[in-house]
Amino acid sequence: MKKITLIAGARPNFMKIAPIIHAIHKAQEEGVELDYRLIHTGQHYDKKMSGDFFEQLEIPEPHNNLESGSGTQAEQTASIMVRFEKELMENPTDLVLVVGDVTSTMACAITAQKLHIPVAHVEGGIRSHDWTMPEEINRLVTDAITNYFFTTSELANENLRKSGVDDKKIHYVGNTMIDTLLKQRPRFQQPEVWEKIGLEKGNYIVMTLHRPANVDEEEKLKELMDKIIAHSQELPLVFPVHPRTAKILKSLGIQHERLHMIEPLSYLEFNYLVERSKAVVTDSGGITEETTVMGIPCMTLRDNTERPETITEGTNELIGTDPKAIKPAMEKLFSGNWKTGRIPHLWDGKTAQRIVDIIQDL
Repeated sequence: MKKITLIAGARPNFMKIAPIIHAIHKAQEEGVELDYRLIHTGQHYDKKMSGDFFEQLEIPEPHNNLESGSGTQAEQTASIMVRFEKELMENPTDLVLVVGDVTSTMACAITAQKLHIPVAHVEGGIRSHDWTMPEEINRLVTDAITNYFFTTSELANENLRKSGVDDKKIHYVGNTMIDTLLKQRPRFQQPEVWEKIGLEKGNYIVMTLHRPANVDEEEKLKELMDKIIAHSQELPLVFPVHPRTAKILKSLGIQHERLHMIEPLSYLEFNYLVERSKAVVTDSGGITEETTVMGIPCMTLRDNTERPETITEGTNELIGTDPKAIKPAMEKLFSGNWKTGRIPHLWDGKTAQRIVDIIQDL
């Protein structure tokens, strides 16, 4: 019996792992001798991640929650490594599979390799080339010690080849986040805010902001918000706000009758809003992939992205962090000149199946 340990550190990681679990279950039904343990490192405490969350994704609750907690980057990394080492010693495995680029991804990859356990990295090879981002350091370190790379794009493959990775280790499989999106799309749920403020399809904008570069510099955040409000014509702005960002916005006195700051939403509710919106304004990476597949215009308030295929092929535009960029981007949107984009190769809902087939052959 081949055993895999699957690692998730934050809510989006579970979206990437859920389809892999479904594909493992399918393989088991077909008589394949493959088993797994799902480990939640507890890197992010998230009160929305209850039993309902796992039910929505149709996966079991984690076999173990390491409850590593928060702290500085170093404290969190150390805590995850200490606790994950104990997990591996008590539950030996043939492969540790990590996803994405959170602290848990890097910490668990290092821990596994020091115990001579091979590592597979789902979403290997993506790069922003911005070393000020903790995620970029996580990606670089993880990929430096990974045995098997499961990639989302040809550009990721190229990044790995440039860093000296042998082609035999690179498996271009597509995007498991999109597997989840396509599977869950018929089950998207209308959030309360829809009726509450009378939203209409194609007639509002969804916002998300969380990166320190945008929310920690108060003057800049105020100017960004002012410009978004000023140039979004008469459309409602629906902004599910992280509590930390909410506190900053409140202290800045940012409010407007069209700005609806609401509690963070579940995956099914949030994507219900995105799918029916006029556009999305964000500084998240993952959302740019989802808007690309759903054909929704997306403005990314960042100076770089680790997902350039959402720009070269998709509906995303990198408009930077200068508030002056908001006006021309909004003008482009409202004039009907936003690009239509297309869905990248292999983003077809079958990525996890490819991953599990390859794991069986390893």
